Amino acid sequence: MSTYSSISQLLALAEETGLPLWKTVQTADCDEQSLSEADSRSAMAKMLSVMRSALENYDARHRSMSGLSGGDGGRMEAYIASGKSISGPLVGKMTAAALKMGECNACMKRIVAAPTAGACGVLPAVLLPAGEELGLPDERLVEALYVAAGIGQVIAGRASISGAQSGCQAEIGSASAMAAAALVHLCGGTSKQMVNAAALALKSLLGLVCDPVGGLVEVPCIKRNVIGAVNALTAAEMSLAGVKSRVPPDEVIDAMKEIGDTMPASLRETAEGGLAATPSGRAAVGG
Repeated sequence: MSTYSSISQLLALAEETGLPLWKTVQTADCDEQSLSEADSRSAMAKMLSVMRSALENYDARHRSMSGLSGGDGGRMEAYIASGKSISGPLVGKMTAAALKMGECNACMKRIVAAPTAGACGVLPAVLLPAGEELGLPDERLVEALYVAAGIGQVIAGRASISGAQSGCQAEIGSASAMAAAALVHLCGGTSKQMVNAAALALKSLLGLVCDPVGGLVEVPCIKRNVIGAVNALTAAEMSLAGVKSRVPPDEVIDAMKEIGDTMPASLRETAEGGLAATPSGRAAVGG
């Protein structure tokens, strides 16, 4: 049984022990799984390594079996390198990274489900470019992954991380919340700022439907990873600036569950509604 089942409990536990949020999550993980701190950290470091490897080994020439995706990460990277981008190098790198990771998933390469395969591009697209921009060692990135894991664990237990159950808000929304909190950690923010960033990120994506064209995790899923990553960045920036979510994190999570429970089945990964049901969506897979 988890040591905490809410963000408020996680915060209280951190305050009670005097440990930083990432360490609180790691300690709870070790207790729950009977792991040593060294083994827990090694497993998390391996996840970071896989994320980086997937990004570094991206090949813009590869296409998914459906032919619906591939090459966009390379196109975005070339555009950023051209100097024509108006969003700046960091946002550009995050955008390219999110596309690359999503395409790696579609092309059946090795990725880290964070928290799901369909949302695998959000967390690494935020952490890796930000870590590079800030000149941080991998140890800090691993700590940030613990922060993300703590947020994700609460969302999974309190609501859902499944598109089939609660729509894409549960996948990209959850990933964005995890990434926002992790980024605040990288920037030296407080535990309260981390969970506040998660709330800001998640509530901005409430109601996001899951409508994969052809039932494949490609269109519009891959581009939504970009939205999740950039949303995480702005949520983290707002939180670090002192902007607060009027609705507490746990209530935002509960609202996501309620929305998911009332969402029509056609908009929950069945490929029967939304973009999947448009003429172009049906034509893309010969429907």
